[in-house]
Amino acid sequence: MRLLLIEDDDRIAGPLTEGLGRYGFTVDHVRTGSAGIVGADGSPDLVLLDLGLPDMDGLDVCRSLRARSAVPIIMITARGEEADRIVGLELGADDYLAKPFGVRELVARIRAVTRRTSGALPFPAPAHQAAPEAPGPQLLGSLELNRRTRQVHLSGAEVQLTPREFDLLAYLAEDPGTVYSRQQIMDTVWDPHFFGPTKTLDAHVAALRRKLGDPAWITTARGVGFRLTVPGHDPEPGVAGCPDAS
Repeated sequence: MRLLLIEDDDRIAGPLTEGLGRYGFTVDHVRTGSAGIVGADGSPDLVLLDLGLPDMDGLDVCRSLRARSAVPIIMITARGEEADRIVGLELGADDYLAKPFGVRELVARIRAVTRRTSGALPFPAPAHQAAPEAPGPQLLGSLELNRRTRQVHLSGAEVQLTPREFDLLAYLAEDPGTVYSRQQIMDTVWDPHFFGPTKTLDAHVAALRRKLGDPAWITTARGVGFRLTVPGHDPEPGVAGCPDAS
């Protein structure tokens, strides 16, 4: 598997390249965003993108790469702000990893992202559904969700979502009002063997709330997880896989 590492700090890039090589990866290393954009034309299997580059912001590199390719992108960054993570995910990055990190953790992320982007179904179809038979558009108040075309419209206007944001919204919409635990969501929308922190879920939820224009669409069940609700409606509360307490 060939990786493109876009990282200006040789003190990080050198050991990282050597460590990934021990796991069987071939690493092409460039030090600037412009070189990374050119290097991506060589069709790497995955891009490791540092956000703090000397010639341009890594987020701009992410935007440029995503505009021309579906190559998986993992952001590696010292920026800890939630806003940076959300913007990166909105621009199409598949995951992020905050510095400092170990090679073993990065390898686990690479393998998880590769599994998620290898052409498998975005998440397993429920046992009661026939996977090939995609249902028609689902209407939830002013929200229309079409799993067949992977499009979302809100009050008639299309909402541009990343693939992972769509998968998350579609999963929560399977049973509106039901609380899905964080682990259920990570296992289904991401991967049962996802090794990263669940904060990536929080970043995707925040991005979805922003794009839907009202945080009330996705409500938090403190200490449990999240539910999809239609603003102005009061659905029966429940927890996925658990009977109601009443």
